[in-house]
Amino acid sequence: MENKMKNILLLLLFFVSSNLSGQNYKVDKSRIETNFYNLKKFGNNANEGNDRVAYSNFDIQARIYLKDKLKSLGAKVHTDFAGNVIAFYEGNKQNLKPISFGSHIDAVPNGGHYDGQVGVIASIEVLETIISKNIKLDHPLEMIIFSNEEGALLGSRALAGKINEGTLMVKTVSGYTNGEGVNRIGGDSNKIFEVKRAQGDIHAFLEMHIEQGNKLYKNNIDIGIVEGIVGLKWWDVNIYGFANHAGTTPMSDRKDGMIAAAQFILMVNKVVNSFEGAQVGTVGRIAAKPGVPNVIPGFVNLSLELRDLSSKKIQDMFNLINQNAKIIAQKTSTKIEFEPIDATGDPALMDKRIMNIIKEASEDFKYSAQVMPSGAGHDAQDMALIAPTAMIFVPSRDGISHSPEEFTSFEMIYKGANVLLNTIVELDKTKLD
Repeated sequence: MENKMKNILLLLLFFVSSNLSGQNYKVDKSRIETNFYNLKKFGNNANEGNDRVAYSNFDIQARIYLKDKLKSLGAKVHTDFAGNVIAFYEGNKQNLKPISFGSHIDAVPNGGHYDGQVGVIASIEVLETIISKNIKLDHPLEMIIFSNEEGALLGSRALAGKINEGTLMVKTVSGYTNGEGVNRIGGDSNKIFEVKRAQGDIHAFLEMHIEQGNKLYKNNIDIGIVEGIVGLKWWDVNIYGFANHAGTTPMSDRKDGMIAAAQFILMVNKVVNSFEGAQVGTVGRIAAKPGVPNVIPGFVNLSLELRDLSSKKIQDMFNLINQNAKIIAQKTSTKIEFEPIDATGDPALMDKRIMNIIKEASEDFKYSAQVMPSGAGHDAQDMALIAPTAMIFVPSRDGISHSPEEFTSFEMIYKGANVLLNTIVELDKTKLD
């Protein structure tokens, strides 16, 4: 009898310890749906697209709605000088750094209702679940709705100290400069540099987002664990030929900028594919001058974009492209020059300790998960400069994004929010210093 009681006690201890390792707190899916549709109203157009571009009236209206919602939960809410909406909820212990999480609500013109918005809705639901279920956490929580992610990653870059006076002068798709726009949404462009955070100011940062690619959806995987956000470099490529009469200049005597451009584009594709890995390269813009049918193009301007998780690989690809460009220029009697564009970012690697917590949370719920890179930029790439950072991806149907056809099911959002919630709970107990 004594041995039997010992075995029962051992089983109970095993059950309790197992339950403590993964408590499996769950969010409320119905609240997610309600909050999603309430936010969707601000900017929803006749095509079911999203016109809530940064600094627009829709953006302002949505922010007022969300601030009221967050205040109703019991959080302390304010808009910082960079226009970020920040909801603060006290922890049980004094002097601990906050666990921060969030995303953005601004969209590209006629965009979708899931890019950014899913992460914000999930974050609000996580905060509401923690408060309503009285989940005790030692660290304070800081939920952030970043400003102008789509146009300049402005809010997160400001927190990371990566903006300057020139950033404020850039005009956005709303028609306002960043400086004017920040003032419109409740920030202060005169004090915006004061929002900069130092390393160690935040315990950890998490962002949940739709994948915006097709790996998860195509392979029926629930959760993407982001290993890093790719770096990207842009160049203007200027090709100088000689404009001449298209009818009277023999083919052998031409210095045709468009022929050089065509060879350049094919060469970029070949070079990028010659490397192993998930790197990408794109020529997405081309313009020829004088741009008329009966004149040989004397000047062609192209764009070049390279992306990868490795800065070295980006540089190696560019070096090989540059070498091949010289060969093309010699063969076509043209000149090819590269001009770097200052709208680029370095790769941002995610924190492996937090990635492991996300993996364990996914396993606790028996959700399938995959480690993967992010080919798109996110606020998390800037937050990674000042805090241990990680991202949770949920599937995008057919990989469609920045389009009214963008879609992620509420079941997938629910799963991502559950992982986000339990990752935060575990991070509260995890030393990351």
